[in-house]
Amino acid sequence: MQFKNPAVLYFLALLIIPIIVHLFQLQKFVKVPFTNVAFLQKIVQQTRKSSRIKKWLILATRMLLFSAIILAFSQPYLSDKTSNQKQHNFIYLDNSLSTNTKGEKGNLLQVAAQELIENVSEKDEYSLQTNSGFYENITKAELKKVLLQIKETPNKVDLSTILLKFTSQKNDKIKSSNKIILISDFQNIYKNEFTNVTPPFSAIKLEPSIKNNISIDSVFISNINTTNFTLNVLVKNQGKAKENIPIAIYNNAKLISKLSSSLKKDALKTIQFKIQNQASFNGKIELTISDTFAFDNVFYFTLKNDQKIKVLSIGNKADFLTKIYTENEFNFTQSTAQNTNYNSILKQQLIVLNEIENISEILSKKIIEFSKNGGSLVIIPNENMNINSYNYLLQNLNIGKIQPKKTDTLKITNINYKHPLFKNVFSKKVTNFQYPTIQSYFPILSKKASTIVSFENGTSFISQIKNKENNTYWIASSLDRKNSNFINSPLIVPVFYNFGKFSFKLPKLFYRIASKNNIDIETSIEKDKVLRITNSENSFIPLQQKFQNKVSITTKEQPLKAGFYNVLKDTDTIQKLGYNYAKEESLLNFMDLDELKKINKGITVSTSIASVFKEINKKNEVHWLWKWFLSLAIVSLLLEILILKFYKP
Repeated sequence: MQFKNPAVLYFLALLIIPIIVHLFQLQKFVKVPFTNVAFLQKIVQQTRKSSRIKKWLILATRMLLFSAIILAFSQPYLSDKTSNQKQHNFIYLDNSLSTNTKGEKGNLLQVAAQELIENVSEKDEYSLQTNSGFYENITKAELKKVLLQIKETPNKVDLSTILLKFTSQKNDKIKSSNKIILISDFQNIYKNEFTNVTPPFSAIKLEPSIKNNISIDSVFISNINTTNFTLNVLVKNQGKAKENIPIAIYNNAKLISKLSSSLKKDALKTIQFKIQNQASFNGKIELTISDTFAFDNVFYFTLKNDQKIKVLSIGNKADFLTKIYTENEFNFTQSTAQNTNYNSILKQQLIVLNEIENISEILSKKIIEFSKNGGSLVIIPNENMNINSYNYLLQNLNIGKIQPKKTDTLKITNINYKHPLFKNVFSKKVTNFQYPTIQSYFPILSKKASTIVSFENGTSFISQIKNKENNTYWIASSLDRKNSNFINSPLIVPVFYNFGKFSFKLPKLFYRIASKNNIDIETSIEKDKVLRITNSENSFIPLQQKFQNKVSITTKEQPLKAGFYNVLKDTDTIQKLGYNYAKEESLLNFMDLDELKKINKGITVSTSIASVFKEINKKNEVHWLWKWFLSLAIVSLLLEILILKFYKP
């Protein structure tokens, strides 16, 4: 039993007063003389004994009366928490795309929101975390308002982040009784994310009723020629084998091709479509099937055939560059230092200074202007170069200084596999590599350089020197066959190919929502203007950086819905982009919550929101006892009246 006003109990000490009054009462018996009292002696003794019993009964009833009144005013109650403690429930409701599917009672997300509204208590406080936002210290009315408007979102929040936030919030509410409740389908969550020190919580799992799913995983292009190309569609089947699944390709709203395909159990299949070449193709792929998730049955991609990366080689003619920068992906031109059209330099995305003996001042100024406007530069030194002319260029780019030539036969042995330039180039580290060699090289002194490939002595052979404005690659040695056999190495193809690809991020076939996407748009805009991304339902201004002949945009937080989006310059569409949801959302990979109980005894598992909140409300229910003590006081008073009136000693 607990008391709301325990200080009132100090008044129980006053009960000593009626005890003193009764024990030390000064009233005396009056003696009346009688001629013969012998026969009355027995009657007198009995009367005194009865009076004493009556006094003790009155004392008991008055003690009971005063005690009951004092206890009633102290407001006693029975509960698992103190009466001045508030119950604060921390709730995570997973509204990711995977919860927007059918369960036994209907849509998982909507049913969960409705059950929360029906079962939460008016008396408690709440903090609600969803994948869309955090709502702190809200009442049931405010919670209801949020839940009625909740919708699925492609955004994801890590459970570890949620638990950390809830725990820190709990520490700020030391005068509250707290409970953490996670409501989710626990998709792509693994038991190693939890430990025995994970804070206690109640887990409620949302179970989809359908256990099979077909999704469009991704697309890629192959076999491009002058008349057509092959569109490869990767379709993922999770569950039993399927027969005659219809799949259609649209260009905007126009149906281009349609076929049916069979899928093996738990398999990934590539379905090919031969598409006629067009200047631009806004493709939509559509599967016709009823399965667990509907959002992954449509896929968007865009293709623009006239977009190519512009590469200019200035200096000695290099046949290996012609073979790498092919015309289906690059607009590649070569010129000598004397015959270069300086007006064309600023229109390029990548410039290769290929073994120029002396870089003229006018060429340096154009290269500096090109680099400071976001262009990428590759510098290959000449054996007999004028170092001062090279250093004039590098120092004005603020990237370092070239050291005098060193003559030494060295092997090129070390590859920085972690460098972004080699991402997806190697499936594993090469151990049987036939090392190319060089006869002489020019070291570079730069604090901003990162090594891509190095010599056996640890000196950098290929370096990336990146400033805020420019991106320069330094090749430490001449690639002339007399000085090096590097151009015969298989390593030269991915290195120079990625120099070109990294110089300008052409729009991809498609992008993923809720991922960081960097896109270069070949255009120029005024200082007070911005590019916007829009479709029929949404419009936003992405993070962007302006250069002379391009604008680099970055998207992550937006957009939130799959589909086609237009990149607008004023009111003109200059690029079309296709966005799709993350393919991880399509996985039927749900955690078995029973494993959590083995890891942490403080974790409880349930399939019912109603049962969890019923238990919370039951534990926090307060049973007030003051009415019973007040009734006891009234009964005590009545007993005293009855004793005084009817009990005659």
